[in-house]
Amino acid sequence: MTHPTEAETGAYIAEAGKQAWQVPGLSESTPKRPIKTVGIIGAGTMGGGIAMNFATAGYEIKIVETKQEALDRGLGVVRGNYQRSSDKGRFPQEEVEARMARFDGRLAIADLADCDLVIEAVFEDMALKRKIFTELDAVMKPGAILATNTSALDINEIASMTKRPEDVIGLHFFSPANVMKLLEIVRAKHTADDVVATCMSLARDINKIATLVGVCPGFVGNRILFARQIQANKLVYQGVMPWDVDAALNSFGFKMGPFQMSDLAGLDIGWSKGAKTDNPIRDALCELDRRGQKTKAGFYDYDEDRRPVPSDVTAGIIRDITGAEPSSMSAEEIIENCIYPMINEAIKILEENKAQRPSDIDVVWLNGYGWPADKGGPMFYGDMVGAQAVLDVMEKLGAADPAFTPAQTLRKLAADGGKFTEIDTGGLKV
Repeated sequence: MTHPTEAETGAYIAEAGKQAWQVPGLSESTPKRPIKTVGIIGAGTMGGGIAMNFATAGYEIKIVETKQEALDRGLGVVRGNYQRSSDKGRFPQEEVEARMARFDGRLAIADLADCDLVIEAVFEDMALKRKIFTELDAVMKPGAILATNTSALDINEIASMTKRPEDVIGLHFFSPANVMKLLEIVRAKHTADDVVATCMSLARDINKIATLVGVCPGFVGNRILFARQIQANKLVYQGVMPWDVDAALNSFGFKMGPFQMSDLAGLDIGWSKGAKTDNPIRDALCELDRRGQKTKAGFYDYDEDRRPVPSDVTAGIIRDITGAEPSSMSAEEIIENCIYPMINEAIKILEENKAQRPSDIDVVWLNGYGWPADKGGPMFYGDMVGAQAVLDVMEKLGAADPAFTPAQTLRKLAADGGKFTEIDTGGLKV
């Protein structure tokens, strides 16, 4: 493994951050649409957090919920977030009132008709999003930008519900949206240049780090995350305990491993009582009301301070379901099994031209997923360990599951001694 100096890694990250703003084909002279009023559909955790970014930057906000109770609750959370910042001395009390005064709560999508930009931030359900975009198409003024905050769904399908697919774009914020710096801007098949240019400019205004990506399941960040999650689950079926997987990834530099993350998010996302999903361990935990941190039990047990403790209950469930003998896999091998598939998936994204450049993938993971800065991002880390080391592991994982077959470009890099960070994709194609 090569060990770049701290200065070399820092210089790479800084340059990657600069490069991410460069969109081939767009110039400073590309026109931008004027944005003064922003509509947000959904006042939950995501919608409220997204709205805060714009209110903080001085934009007028119209935020829509289906019921007054949900609207009041959402605006109450926003006020509470601002109040806590004020109480910590980040800005004066009058600034709390100034920001809240920019919010106009509504109960009908038709009330957004005169907004310049609308961002849909509702539950991840394609039927619901199709319905909302059909409504938006009927009421929004010409030239309004119609954005979805979907984290994985097909934006081309969402755009097809409108007669103006050129106005539709993905603005994928990361939770909590008022804190996380990353914004994946997802260019769909028909998205107009001036819509892309406007959204890149807006990202700067609301103090985000933006990367332009293409439409594919999970886009760039979540698609790579899914690869890691699948392999982490496979390790559990080989007798590795969830806390051993997490501990290995914590030692790599992630503040949270896959199972710690699952417990934080809630194990019952996409689950309902009696459901039989493709993750029977999760199903069994949820049936026992072990839904994660919020119920003080998930993969881990939690004490009063929400500190995670390995759980005998979980260990028993895993043994019963998998029948696997306990494994003594080393932390190094766990890391290789979880991290190298991320690198391989990133290469496939580049092969499909769904990211502009390798360093954009590193920007996504550094700013949206807590990738350790000393390892520069998946592509940079790939160069640290070398293509041959990654290929050797992927040959083994690919033999067990064809979804993890080594990417052709990975084979080429290993044969030629090439670098991950120098893969030339020819730019984003949608």
